[in-house]
Amino acid sequence: MSTSAIDTFNNLGLATTNSSSSASSQKQTLGQDQFLKLLTTQMTHQDPLKPMDNGEFLGQMAQFSTVSGIQDLQASFKEFAGSISSNQALQASGLVGRYVSAPSERALLGAGGSVSGDFEVPASSPNVGVKIIDPETGATIREIDLGAESAGTTRFEWDGKDKAGNLADPGVYKIQAYAYLEGKNTVLPTNIKSLVKSVTMANGNTAMQVNLDGLGPVKFSQIKQIL
Repeated sequence: MSTSAIDTFNNLGLATTNSSSSASSQKQTLGQDQFLKLLTTQMTHQDPLKPMDNGEFLGQMAQFSTVSGIQDLQASFKEFAGSISSNQALQASGLVGRYVSAPSERALLGAGGSVSGDFEVPASSPNVGVKIIDPETGATIREIDLGAESAGTTRFEWDGKDKAGNLADPGVYKIQAYAYLEGKNTVLPTNIKSLVKSVTMANGNTAMQVNLDGLGPVKFSQIKQIL
């Protein structure tokens, strides 16, 4: 860049400050109009014996085009993300009072009620079942034998009764699904049918959550099915 181009650069207010004033000055940015004016000045005052070749000129234009394109993409993505967030909020608000299936190893048993859910069996198994466990004592309240199951989704339901056939006390119980795989019983993650009590909107780094009756919050994205 020639001396005249540098002077123009300074006149545009884009020159860096010296070290003594850098602490009080703010970083300058190069806008589109300023860039084009600077580039035009550079071409006008370039050394006639060493003019800018086409490759260098196109390279500078390509760099600016890339930066400008990224800024446009960021703005479009921000608008798109806001649209998705609003749509999720609308969907989530409609879940209050409805049942959903979400990952959990606990389930709330209401008075005279039942508990249902499902889990994935990764391969055929001759022995599949579900244990209902008291979370405070670790004692098994009931074991539901589902027999042999092929690979895929297996559903279960607990009628709320213990081993003796008596109604279990209302409360939260641990649900442990298992399958006999490769010579041993393997614990499998479960999805539990639960009632949505409220919704917590996304805030900063916290994702949108649905609050399940007796079980607490789970991320909106973790919901497997609306029942």
